[in-house]
Amino acid sequence: MKIAIVGASGAVGQELLRVLDQQEFPVTELLLFGSSRSAGSVYNFRGKEVKVRELCDNDDFKGVDFAFVSAGASTSVRFADTITRHGAIMIDNSSAFRMDSDVPLVVPEVNGADALHAPRNIIANPNCTTIQMVVALKPIYDLAGIRSVHVATYQAASGAGASAMAELQQQTAQLTRGEEPTVEKFAFQLAYNVIPHIDIFTDNGYTKEEMKMYHETKKIMHAPELNVSATCVRVPVMRAHSEAIWVETERPLTVEEAREAFAAAPGVVLMDNPAQKQYPMPLFLAGENPVYVGRIRADLTNPNGLSFWTVSDQIKKGAALNAVQIAQYILAAGK
Repeated sequence: MKIAIVGASGAVGQELLRVLDQQEFPVTELLLFGSSRSAGSVYNFRGKEVKVRELCDNDDFKGVDFAFVSAGASTSVRFADTITRHGAIMIDNSSAFRMDSDVPLVVPEVNGADALHAPRNIIANPNCTTIQMVVALKPIYDLAGIRSVHVATYQAASGAGASAMAELQQQTAQLTRGEEPTVEKFAFQLAYNVIPHIDIFTDNGYTKEEMKMYHETKKIMHAPELNVSATCVRVPVMRAHSEAIWVETERPLTVEEAREAFAAAPGVVLMDNPAQKQYPMPLFLAGENPVYVGRIRADLTNPNGLSFWTVSDQIKKGAALNAVQIAQYILAAGK
């Protein structure tokens, strides 16, 4: 298949190259696109060197089957017609189209069939925190229904891109040397700190990141009645997000029922043996594909409540892997 990656030099673009190879995706021709700054860069894919082209409004996407786009919302909006005009399916990692009624918002383990109905040839990849959460929510929702979700996220620096990871490393080294840390990417020093502020604040006191989880979860799970309240926090972890999740189910659910549901769910790995200190941690799970679930317990404040902890690599499942899985789902369906 003829595949394009837009934003090839970014953290997600680089991960897309690795995921396409790891997943043995059928790539016969690969096109890489970027800004004028990254144009001319060369990357190796399956033993061949591929040069990054500058993204322009021309016919470069003619014959492309899938275009994986991760270059920011403004770029996605500006070039969507260019990318899709010859029939390419644009799988977009930005927030540009996620809530458009005629653009499916897809997590294959949850609502894969939605990807088969994309009238604009655009499919949106959800926010990384939403992807991780809905993969874990799906088996509980199917088993006992869910009335409400409360979630606190612990988001790694890599969620803000390669430059954010570099800044965290730089700050840590500077502080170790007794120097004043460089603070550019985040509102405050991230090293040895946590920042309860991701994206901009909205009028209701929640950030856009938190509201993304509210709106996207409803759309993905086809559950407009499902309410989500989120607090999103940046933590000094290099890669892989963590989430503490509390759900209120329609009926009481035992911990054992929940464990069995998680263990059988696609895309989920159960890691829940506190007696042996077995629970998900980003230190050990960065670079892995699944959503890991542990610390499953009854909510002491609610007879229909359940609490659990998840960890997933947000560059993998939260971005690049989910995008590739969307394309795989479409191919498997014969579309």
